[in-house]
Amino acid sequence: MGLMDNGLKYGLVTRILHWGMALLLLWQLGAVIAGEVLGETSFTDAIGSTHKPVGLLLFILAVVRAVWGLLNLSRRPRAHTGLIGKMAVAGHVVLYGLLLFVPSVALIRQYGSGRPFEAFGLTIMQGGHDKIEWMTKLGGDWHGELAWMLLAMIVLHLGMALFHQFVWKDDTFKRMA
Repeated sequence: MGLMDNGLKYGLVTRILHWGMALLLLWQLGAVIAGEVLGETSFTDAIGSTHKPVGLLLFILAVVRAVWGLLNLSRRPRAHTGLIGKMAVAGHVVLYGLLLFVPSVALIRQYGSGRPFEAFGLTIMQGGHDKIEWMTKLGGDWHGELAWMLLAMIVLHLGMALFHQFVWKDDTFKRMA
């Protein structure tokens, strides 16, 4: 398997980015759902403490994945044609947009809070300035809501992958698996 995508399947880099992000998203969303269901416990506090660093990592990977996807655009396996193909492209655009926007508004909120942000032993943002209300409001209003929309899009994405595999039997799933 080559590093680059080709007309028949996705390359190693695309697959690693796809499945690596899938695992990190499963962790993130699982931790949030656990917090919603279980409330504040030592378990949910422990997994919740990873939310910001993992979110930062997901943001970085989403940027890398978007750039990589654009570089491989002409080499990617062809989508369906017609309305189904256009819907698939639109779904992927929304998915990529949310993967970029959800952590972006969280980072804006973090900066606006005036508190420092450290992840993986690195200082990502210095704190100490006054709170910037519009930034914290933007993140507060949109980060969580759009994260739930991202979850819905992920479920739809998975559902369509399974539909391709078991109903249409067109080997779409094999291109990324």
